[in-house]
Amino acid sequence: MKAIVLLGGQGTRLRPLTFTTPKQLLPVVEVPMLERVLAHLKMHGVDEAVLSLGYRPDAFFAAYPDHEAVGVRLDYAVEPEPLDTAGAIGFAASHAGIDETFIVVNGDVLTDMDTTALVTFHRSHGATATIHLKAVDDPTRFGVVLIDDGGCVIEFVEKPPADRVPSNLINAGTYVLEPDVLTRIPTDRPVSIERETFPALAAEGSVFAMASDAYWLDTGTPAAYLRANADLLNGTRPAPPAPGARQVALGVWTLGAPVVRGEVHASSLLGVGAQVAHDATVTDSVIGARAVVERGARVDASVVLPGARVGAGARVSGSILGHGCVVSEGCELSATVVGDGFEVPAGARLVDARVPAEMAS
Repeated sequence: MKAIVLLGGQGTRLRPLTFTTPKQLLPVVEVPMLERVLAHLKMHGVDEAVLSLGYRPDAFFAAYPDHEAVGVRLDYAVEPEPLDTAGAIGFAASHAGIDETFIVVNGDVLTDMDTTALVTFHRSHGATATIHLKAVDDPTRFGVVLIDDGGCVIEFVEKPPADRVPSNLINAGTYVLEPDVLTRIPTDRPVSIERETFPALAAEGSVFAMASDAYWLDTGTPAAYLRANADLLNGTRPAPPAPGARQVALGVWTLGAPVVRGEVHASSLLGVGAQVAHDATVTDSVIGARAVVERGARVDASVVLPGARVGAGARVSGSILGHGCVVSEGCELSATVVGDGFEVPAGARLVDARVPAEMAS
């Protein structure tokens, strides 16, 4: 089966990281997010995926020059201009010559839902389109979907105000579609599948939806990205947290042979060649490949991407440190995102910051 993976967004909420690395190529416990999405699709019979690209397509070409990832063949469809969700799907399907039932997923959503069951549900109901639904505590940030007792979609309500939320079931961004849907997508302008294509099909009674309580996470914010990592480390999602990871103590995982002279506590993972110096402490964090935590530093509930360095005596909490960046001696960072290659000067105190600020604006 073929799938289309939507990857066109610029990842603005994760800037400045996404100025250099597209969101879907950011590692989640040392594995690029896209590869986690593709591995899940492969488990459910997808052997070919069309990557619908808009922002920084060069990064995807460089990452997967052989048109393959985790055993899934890749095709690249680069939008000439932003086409919105339906437009992107139509463009990618036309590029790949899709002419049978196919799956569509968002490349920044991590889920353990049973995609095979969704396809079976779709076929058993004779649907033109089927949507995966997820119950959430706050549906005001999403598109709410109303269904009847048989799963037929009655209405879509996009980002309803809190006092008028008709349901807590949201469009979770995984679709099973028939090729007929493609004929309903204009090719001369951007088209939203959520606001235009699906409502038109629902009016004809041909859109169905299936709810699931399986793990689901939209990773688009720093807090959500940190949670995606934490959920793999703390057992919210099944272990091991990354292929080849080895548990060396309760809740402490390693890849390769890190150099550890300090203390590493659950739930954490040290990547290949990572170093934790004497008197340093790591808790509930990912220390990426070749990253260094120097003497007396402390890292809590954070992700330190490959090649980054935390200077002596520094304190880093609830933060994301970009590839190759440096947090200098004596810094204190909380809920902060540091861009790739940037150096935070010694003694800096940052709370809820994006640095460099000029890049993140």
